[in-house]
Amino acid sequence: MIAGLVTGCAAQADSAPRAEHSERGRLVRAESVHTYSPIDVAKELGDTGFDAAAVRYGVETYRLVYDTVDSRGQATTASGLLAVPISGDRDLTGVVFEHGTMFAKADAPSVAEHSGDLAATLAFASAGFAGITPDYLGLGAGPGAHPYLDLPSETTASLDMVRAAGIQAESINRPLRPELEISGFSQGGPAALALARALQNDSVSAFRPAAVAAISGPYAVRAAELPALLDNRINPVSGTLYISYTLVAWNRLHPIYRSPEELFRAPYAAGIESLFDGSHSDVEIAQTLPPLDALLTPKAFDLLRDPSGPFADALRTADASCRDWTPRFPIRLYTASADTDVAQDNSAQCRTDLGRNGVDAPITDLGPLDHPSSGKAGVAVALRWFLESHPAH
Repeated sequence: MIAGLVTGCAAQADSAPRAEHSERGRLVRAESVHTYSPIDVAKELGDTGFDAAAVRYGVETYRLVYDTVDSRGQATTASGLLAVPISGDRDLTGVVFEHGTMFAKADAPSVAEHSGDLAATLAFASAGFAGITPDYLGLGAGPGAHPYLDLPSETTASLDMVRAAGIQAESINRPLRPELEISGFSQGGPAALALARALQNDSVSAFRPAAVAAISGPYAVRAAELPALLDNRINPVSGTLYISYTLVAWNRLHPIYRSPEELFRAPYAAGIESLFDGSHSDVEIAQTLPPLDALLTPKAFDLLRDPSGPFADALRTADASCRDWTPRFPIRLYTASADTDVAQDNSAQCRTDLGRNGVDAPITDLGPLDHPSSGKAGVAVALRWFLESHPAH
């Protein structure tokens, strides 16, 4: 429930002119969403299956809407969640949490009343950090459809969310320190690494990456995730959701197909694009779509087995988070041996790619956990690691 409008230095009405690119990260508005006591935080974490051992402070949450750019570089807005501890240090170290796959706008961290991504953000904030969780484009209060697994727009939306969070934190007299811890789960794993890369390369940014904890991420869709999907090593329901979402979302940015009928069989082709417009939940979509063999055409399977053209180009972009750069900060990768949504080979490939540039990114197996459980366990482990670097919290 929204408690009220917070008037910060840039919290203006929606009618404010859209920003030019030089104004990326400008805070359009900030809304106070909820105040949690430490008991409230512990309950929220417990109810969603998260570890509440590090709960220390109450938390105030804010929904931020800010200026950014879309996948084509045009000015737009996006939203995200900022959570700050009610007491503790005045100056705060931020933890950016990049969330996993979601289908409905209403499930985004800044608007959902209860969710795992909200719980993760609260966990970081209650331990003494500023929790900063972007919704990405097209989710939460953002206009349009979400460009799923589009690494460039995940990066720009996240970078601009960090800037907006810095503005809001200053306005409530809880300024952010320059160093940022960064974590991400599933879709958010590559997004976390890409954000860290952008911050490391941004000489004018007020922020810099201190560490990255990436959990069960699809860092190598072509080399690891697609082979696992085609070999039936991916949960069939999850595989149908992920690949359908990817093909529809990427076709909005790249000419992968002229008509859905090229890749999707009747009668599903007629409605496949509307399923991924942000108004349908994963449950609704899963109940509508059949198994892949009944959904995809032979041409679609050929494309997945041997990517070419715009689809291959999009894969190269999506799989770039671990390649061809040298992080100057520690990275830890987390996987789970019973994860049937994101193949463990993704993390192995990421470690190999980083190792080519002399970077050791150790992989920790969190145990025989499924995909959602790996995210919850990974957040707890990442939080403990971040706290080791900031014992004052």
